[in-house]
Amino acid sequence: MTQAQFQETANIEARGTEPADRHWRDYFTFNTDHKVIGIQYLVTTFGFYLIGGVLATLVRTELATPDSDFVTPELYNSLFTVHATVMIFLWIVPAGAGFANFLIPLMIGAKDMAFPRLNALAFWMIPVAGVLLLSSFLVGAPQAGWTSYPPLSLVTAQMGEEIWILSVLFLGTSSILGAVNFAVTIFTMRVPSMSLNEMPLFCWAMIATSALTLVATPVLAAALILLSFDLLAGTAFFNPTGNGDPVVYQHLFWFYSHPAVYIMIMPFFGVISEILPIHSRKPIFGYLAIAYSSLAISFLGLIVWAHHMFTSGTPGWLRMFFMITTMIIAVPTGIKIFSWLATIWGGKLRLVSAMLFGMGFISTFLLGGITGIMVASVPFDIHVHDTYFIVAHLHYVLFGGSVFGIYAAFYHWFPKMTGRMLNEFWGRVHFGLTYIGFTVTFLPMHALGMQGMPRRVAMYDPKFTTINVICTIGAYMLAVSTIPFIVNVIWSWRYGPKAGDNPWEALTLEWMTTSPPPIENFEGIPVLATGPYDYGMEKIQNTGERLKLMLRENAIASSGQKRGIPIAEAQASTFFSGTATLVEPESEINVDSPADERQDSN
Repeated sequence: MTQAQFQETANIEARGTEPADRHWRDYFTFNTDHKVIGIQYLVTTFGFYLIGGVLATLVRTELATPDSDFVTPELYNSLFTVHATVMIFLWIVPAGAGFANFLIPLMIGAKDMAFPRLNALAFWMIPVAGVLLLSSFLVGAPQAGWTSYPPLSLVTAQMGEEIWILSVLFLGTSSILGAVNFAVTIFTMRVPSMSLNEMPLFCWAMIATSALTLVATPVLAAALILLSFDLLAGTAFFNPTGNGDPVVYQHLFWFYSHPAVYIMIMPFFGVISEILPIHSRKPIFGYLAIAYSSLAISFLGLIVWAHHMFTSGTPGWLRMFFMITTMIIAVPTGIKIFSWLATIWGGKLRLVSAMLFGMGFISTFLLGGITGIMVASVPFDIHVHDTYFIVAHLHYVLFGGSVFGIYAAFYHWFPKMTGRMLNEFWGRVHFGLTYIGFTVTFLPMHALGMQGMPRRVAMYDPKFTTINVICTIGAYMLAVSTIPFIVNVIWSWRYGPKAGDNPWEALTLEWMTTSPPPIENFEGIPVLATGPYDYGMEKIQNTGERLKLMLRENAIASSGQKRGIPIAEAQASTFFSGTATLVEPESEINVDSPADERQDSN
């Protein structure tokens, strides 16, 4: 018996009997089921990703020639401003929340999120904010970039700037509500047999992400509210003509926006930690190191913001402090990367699409991390500040570190979400086009930046033309790469082969119920018969006794629940006072098979 079979056998009584039968109209309503909300997040944000991609393609088309001959300079400014805002606030950040919504209750054995109505409210703020932001093109879209630095943001396209502020405030509020929900759900609704150190690493990543969101996002909200006062009420918090200080805005903005990089990436650190061991058929290397490094990144991410401001008159001693702290954050990040590589090393790799995107994630994020160390160094940062080197670094971190992770998660959990398998051939075509298109687009930008081409300009020196043409060709390839993915998803959702409950032979609890899961996920209370990543391991000694104990706990908790006693109280009464009535499980699991039969045959 493999570990996966052992885990599935232990959870026969907890597994739902019938997959959820949803109607398409459910996804357009104020639904409180976390799985519906998760899919609402993912579909909506992917729509915004396509819109942001169209805007990026228009920007690259303008840059195919050195003159401003495709759009006006003002429209060019609006295009890259809205493109960046859409990609960051309407695609990457909420996409991570979408996967967390779908997965966290399933992974911890809960029936739903802690606050289902709040969960639905957090989602519905996103389409409202997105429509609001895009509507700014009707009245003059913002032109000051996604940083919206004053005084530029105070003198260009004021109506568009006000709409941009309102839209980002909506999205920030949505993130805060989501973070509260994730943290409370993980800490209070795990199955009784799951300790913190037995959680899937995706849950650890979401704890760290939620903590960072709750600390940093209110600071951005405060900065934007003060900026809106300067725009609407004539105050001068950041307006230098009224003795305001625009550098203060930069401090407040980057106190959020540097941690925002980790808010975007850490959910996909968790995704990669789930995918690699499953498709390598090996235990994750360094579980605790990966889990605690997420918390370390969360803390260090709060004390590195000023490395974005080395050219803003920052004192020398302060530059040194932020240079050192920025470089230190590479340590916990490096722990993750080395742990992932050690997990893959010597494994029996299944190069399915999810695994390919996972490995693509590591390679592209690694290069983005190395250039991050370079720009943390004060002399180098001053040399390449506001050049295309920064554009390349940013996209290697955010596109490589997030979009590859999003695609990996799509391919991995699509069978659980829909009960259908995606087509692997078209998945590999999608990966090949995406990886090549990404490399052709962004790798040459490092050379552009080193040679001094500034970013955010519609016109440039003709000597940069060749490299810009190459980048534009890559951008078109990236745009084309989404077509096989979209067709694959739509066709497979309707006609793809049925997936079964656990097609990847995984051990975490989301695979221990039907695909797609029933309304409340499990009919009973699931148990942990193995660790979440014990692939290929001989079961630990006394596993049979452990399983029997868990089944007994499960039966006790179920009995208590039927009598209106909370799960934790029912179990606590058993262990600490011995007063609860034991209920034997209806079927006994054979856990006495020889050890050699229990090894993972894979």
